[in-house]
Amino acid sequence: MIVLIAPEEDVPNEIEILHELFKAGVQYYHLRKPFKDLEQHKDYLNKIKPKYHNRIVLHNHHELINSYNLKGIHFQEQKRRDTIDNPTRYFKNLNMFGKTISSSFHDPEELNRCYFEFDYHLLSPVFNSISKQAYKGQGFNVNHIDKTIVGMGGVTAKNLSKFNKLGYKGVGVLGGVWNNTNPLAAFKQINEAYTICLNNRNND
Repeated sequence: MIVLIAPEEDVPNEIEILHELFKAGVQYYHLRKPFKDLEQHKDYLNKIKPKYHNRIVLHNHHELINSYNLKGIHFQEQKRRDTIDNPTRYFKNLNMFGKTISSSFHDPEELNRCYFEFDYHLLSPVFNSISKQAYKGQGFNVNHIDKTIVGMGGVTAKNLSKFNKLGYKGVGVLGGVWNNTNPLAAFKQINEAYTICLNNRNND
C-alpha cells in the first residue's frame, strides 16, 4: 500500500493535481492540514469530487467522518496517547462502520506494545526525510512485529526494496511527491516501482 500525505501548506493547483493523483491510483490520501480549521477542512473536501472521498483519511476534525463518505481517520502520536486509553468514549459519536483507523508512531517498540488494533500504522523516520530536512532516518527494522506497518521518511522510487527488506507492508509519501516539480510524475514513478517490488516479493 502507498499512503500519500497532504502537504501541510497548500500548494498551487493542489486540488487539480490531487484529482490527477487519484486518477493515477492513489487509494490512501491522508488529509493532514494542521493549520486549517473545521470550516476550511469542509471547504477543502467540498472541492474534491465525491467519488474520491472514500480514499481520504482525516488527521484532524474526525467528526467529519459523519458528514462525508471518507475512508477513515488517523491518530497522530500525541492524540493517540491522549485518547486511546478510553476508545469507547472517543468513538461513541463517530460513524466508524467500515472505516479505517490508523495512527502515527516514531518508536517501533511503542508500536509493538500498543494494544489498540489499528488497521495500519505509520512509522517514521525510516530514512532521511525529504520534506523535513532535520528529520534523520533511523533505519527501523520491523520484521519482528506482526502488524501492518507503513514506513515513512525518504521514500523514493529507488529505495522501495529497502523498505521491503526492513519488513514494511507499505510506504508513506509526502516530500517525495509534493516537493517534486511534477508531483503526478513522481507518484507514477513510485507507484510503478512499488508494483514491481510487490511482484518480486510475492514471487520470492
